[in-house]
Formats: sequence, structure tokens, C-alpha cells
Amino acid sequence: MSMTEETIFTKIINGDIPSDKVYEDDECICIRDITPQAPTHLLVIPRKPIPRLVDASDEDKALLGHLMLKVGDIAREAGVGDGFRVIINNGANAGQTVFHLHLHILAGKTFSEGMV
Repeated sequence: MSMTEETIFTKIINGDIPSDKVYEDDECICIRDITPQAPTHLLVIPRKPIPRLVDASDEDKALLGHLMLKVGDIAREAGVGDGFRVIINNGANAGQTVFHLHLHILAGKTFSEGMV
């Protein structure tokens, strides 16, 4: 995929593809995952199209901090308390399928201790 090609997340952000949006502000949106891996599975997606976490730069520090703070706010609003997992897949070998940085919020089930 070229850096200029729009991802499905860019199309969702632009309103070209419908989504189940649970939050949005000037810097990010949060949608329900269409193939949930837990009873609560939300995606926090920056409006700025950063392909992978390793592609973020110093100029993205404030955005990355904003995303992490929003994860907490969104999880509280979703009613999952303090029991949730946040996952960022970086690259195809880590399971990333959409190359637009996004944070998974997973909750509503007990997770094994194997992944730390």
C-alpha cells in the first residue's frame, strides 16, 4: 500500500464508510470493531494517518498522549471499569491488518496471563 492510498479507517473518518462511532473529537474517533474479539472491542483511531506506531515522530507526541488519555476516558464511558486491555499491533507480523495506527480496547472477559 502506498502512503497516499486511503485505508478503510480514513474512509470511516471521512464518512465514506458507515461505522458504529462511540466517540470523536478533533484528533481521533472511536468505533466498535466489526469483528470483536471480546464483548467490548473498541478501536481508537487518530485522524492523522500514521501507518504504524514506529512511523510516529516527535511531532506526534501530543497526539499519542491524547490517544492514551482518551482510551481511559472511553473505557470509563463504556462501563468497563479498570479491567480492560489496550493493544497496538505494529506491522503485519504482529497482526496489523489496517496500516493506519489504532488502539484496541478489549474488555468484558477474563484474559489469560500469557500475554504480558
